[in-house]
Amino acid sequence: MRLSTRQAFVILASASLGLVAAGYFLGEWARLQPCYLCIFQRLLYLLLAGLALCGVLLPRWRTLWCVLIGLTAIGGVLTAAEQSWMQYAPERVVECGFSDPTLLERIVDWFGVQWPAMFMVTGFCTNKDWTFLGFSLANWSVIFFLVLLCAAARLGCQRKDDKCPLFR
Repeated sequence: MRLSTRQAFVILASASLGLVAAGYFLGEWARLQPCYLCIFQRLLYLLLAGLALCGVLLPRWRTLWCVLIGLTAIGGVLTAAEQSWMQYAPERVVECGFSDPTLLERIVDWFGVQWPAMFMVTGFCTNKDWTFLGFSLANWSVIFFLVLLCAAARLGCQRKDDKCPLFR
């Protein structure tokens, strides 16, 4: 099945929004308390969805959108990996929010004031309250960001006249 560039961007946007929705509803269902890094990852998934929607609207700029999606996904991998490390070795790290606020914490706090139900920080980054198949949400987020990065790289590297063979 070959997809057009627009269809591929729709899938990227839908996947990103689906991950945000799944994280939100899982958090509500399991009564998980999101931390600064959790919320920042949520913002990165929303940014990925927005960039993918730009790709839907302006598919001729495919390479630009794929590069921006890739850079955002790399930021997500690094953020989720940092949180995974914090959960793996909590005694070796300083918890978020206990010193002068970083830029990341200020951004998350601002969004928390704008939409508290979605972006309010109530937990700690070192907490690993939920696991599935032995992986925490942060571990799963690393995997999902890597998948989105690979999909964007694949889409960005195709020839202009080709349809996207994202799912062969």
